[in-house]
Amino acid sequence: MAFNEKLADRVREIISSTHKNVEEKAMFGGLCFMVNDKMCVGVEKERLMVRLDPALNDEVLEMEGCAPMDFTGKVMKGFVFVGIDALSSKKKLEYWMKLALDYNKIAKASKKKKTVKKK
Repeated sequence: MAFNEKLADRVREIISSTHKNVEEKAMFGGLCFMVNDKMCVGVEKERLMVRLDPALNDEVLEMEGCAPMDFTGKVMKGFVFVGIDALSSKKKLEYWMKLALDYNKIAKASKKKKTVKKK
């Protein structure tokens, strides 16, 4: 898995200062940070995936380095990519992390897949 280790460390530092229920999962060819069992942010080689309030989608797409998340070829409202160049300072990364962590409080967790027990 190829993701930006330095960016992942910066994300860990921000999340760990305020949240305890954090899990890291290999996902989408990168590293996904689950906060309170909900997808929050993801780190790839050259960008950060941010899950945010869908109501903010159009507003944030106007910002430097921000692009719609079209991982599957379909744009997903409430998910954006932010290029690594737009995350050059702690303040810039904190802005995006705050959007993700604020939305995480009200976001719905994905449905858990039921496991079938074999007899």
